[in-house]
Amino acid sequence: MSKPAVLKLDDKEFEFPTIEGVEDEKAVDFRTLRSVSGYVSFDEGYGNTGSCQSEITFIDGEIGILRYRGIPIEQLAEKSDFLESSYMILYGDLPNQTQLDAFRASIRDNTPVSPLMGAALKGFPSDSPPMGMLGAMLSALSCYSPELATNDRAKDLENFDQAASTAIAQTATAAALAYRVTKGLEGNQPDPSLSFHDNFLHMMFSEPGKAYEAIPEVSRALDLMLLLHADHEQNCSTSTVRMVASGGANLFASVAAGVGALWGPAHGGANMAVIKMLEEIKASGDDGSKFIEEAKSGKRLMGFGHRVYKNFDPRAKIIGQACDNLLNKLDIDDPCLDIARHLEQAALADDYFISRNLYPNVDFYSGIVLRALGIPADMFTVMFAIGRMPGWVANWREIAMHPKMKINRPRQIYQGPALRDYVPLESRT
Repeated sequence: MSKPAVLKLDDKEFEFPTIEGVEDEKAVDFRTLRSVSGYVSFDEGYGNTGSCQSEITFIDGEIGILRYRGIPIEQLAEKSDFLESSYMILYGDLPNQTQLDAFRASIRDNTPVSPLMGAALKGFPSDSPPMGMLGAMLSALSCYSPELATNDRAKDLENFDQAASTAIAQTATAAALAYRVTKGLEGNQPDPSLSFHDNFLHMMFSEPGKAYEAIPEVSRALDLMLLLHADHEQNCSTSTVRMVASGGANLFASVAAGVGALWGPAHGGANMAVIKMLEEIKASGDDGSKFIEEAKSGKRLMGFGHRVYKNFDPRAKIIGQACDNLLNKLDIDDPCLDIARHLEQAALADDYFISRNLYPNVDFYSGIVLRALGIPADMFTVMFAIGRMPGWVANWREIAMHPKMKINRPRQIYQGPALRDYVPLESRT
């Protein structure tokens, strides 16, 4: 049994239990701190606070480890795919063939959206932000599928399988419809004969009367991008999903809140920032060489380094290879992609960046992959949301399966005016 932690405050000593995770993570359990001492802990941004105990994802940023349900991301990227890994993230274990077939069928069957919802999406202005449309759609699922979103935990858990498949499948459908609306195009009906990722590209780009033709390198790159984003521990959007779920909100309301959190440029917009940087470099007439030197003097190099990973982002190694295969296959003439490759090669060979662990991260490569696939920058965060949906759904389920869990309610340190009296209007200066 772990030794308790001892905290001395106001000449009094207080003991608090400690918690150890399965990967030797250690925490002090301060849940009784306020009740026994009158103090609360202060940790702005929660960067050093364990908000929950979870069984879904493990990260060790110091040495570049990412595991879903205990399985290294490298193994999943090599041997699995997005939907198989999504099943494991949702339910805890890899599926057998029967379970996997049933899950794929459920995703396929739930891909079409309600005609009424499709009409509602068409009603958005053509210049609407796709993330705004996606968030609205996910919120609306509570209206179009009320039996799956009762805000009664027991009932919602009974219908979890259907709700989970609906959230994952229709996020992709709504994303494609949002893109088509912004282009003034009619939506494409899902094709049940295609894989999840190829069906998405079909719904995005297929032309009338022309069957979608899958390209293995394209399919592989998109599926990998989704798999690598499927969960990432307690980030801003996932923590938001859990926060909303802790109040008893249904799955669709909770993941819609996750979309809102992801929309923020400091969270989900990193790959968009990479493309913006590349466009600015191109517009300046630079091939990246000048920018690399400016980065050594403090100019920010987007898509390099990571807040969590102090070493190489393990996802970047995986998507980087798929990115190379994709660009070689498509043979795209795009100066921005040429600049990206130049930046990557220079940074990986330059001691300045190597010594500071400023390696390309997953956002760098995912932005390049999405650009190569013809997906516009304002859809990048939507693509992130499609990939992250299984993790959000799994975190909602983890909350919902513990009915005695308290509603999330952080404390604060009040710094406003002290007690004062109301001043009548005629006496105010």
